[in-house]
Amino acid sequence: MDEVKNFPTMIIPNGTDISVNENGQLAIRTPGNLVIQNSGVYSVIESGNGSVRIDPDVKVEAISVQAADSCFVAGELTAWRVRAQTITLEKGARANIMLQESESLELDRNARLVGNFASEKELYLMLGRFSRELRDLPNGLFAGDRADAKIPAEASPDTSAEAPPEGAFVSPDGEGEPPPQQRQEQSEVLSLVRVILEREIGRVGAKGIGREPLEKLLELVRLKDIDKLREGYRYLISQVENSTEELERAEEIIAKMVGES
Repeated sequence: MDEVKNFPTMIIPNGTDISVNENGQLAIRTPGNLVIQNSGVYSVIESGNGSVRIDPDVKVEAISVQAADSCFVAGELTAWRVRAQTITLEKGARANIMLQESESLELDRNARLVGNFASEKELYLMLGRFSRELRDLPNGLFAGDRADAKIPAEASPDTSAEAPPEGAFVSPDGEGEPPPQQRQEQSEVLSLVRVILEREIGRVGAKGIGREPLEKLLELVRLKDIDKLREGYRYLISQVENSTEELERAEEIIAKMVGES
């Protein structure tokens, strides 16, 4: 009986929501401070009015971490997005954060932070600027790609001769084109989409189902024809069987670019 009494007590405060999504990832939303002392994979970790802390030697993977006050990392955190007034990495902490939304960031000299983009737009534009380098990465680094997959020479029609120069956009009436800065941003985003589509064409192979709609979509991206992209990108992507996470991400990027999300 004495040993039983020594077990830690777990208290779930009023207003706490704990659930599991379809992928088996745990979501914890609580109104007060939240301390994570157990390694695991989470979809959401959220403190509505307090702080979130990840203790030493604890490894946490999460899609989203949100705290009204601060997010303290003493262990290891891998997250797509972290939102808090202050993000603090303590001594020996490691964090891989793609998108961080905070007023201040505090790092111990022995802590390590990878990522740290301020918004999805900033992330997309950065990836677009380095689209050529992304094309050179091994296909095995991308989920769903075969290690031996290669992009055939005939992956899509050669439109380089008639394609507008980089940063130019096709408009049916030649009017209403976006300002130069927006054109540049759109060009960088389309460069990222082009990388994804070229890899998807390589994945399906020369005679794979879905190759034709992917090639048509890639041609619109290469031509930078925003109007035709807006009209047909969802239909073309819907014609691809066994859609991958990368292709779904490309669809989200295009939707944001054409103002549909």
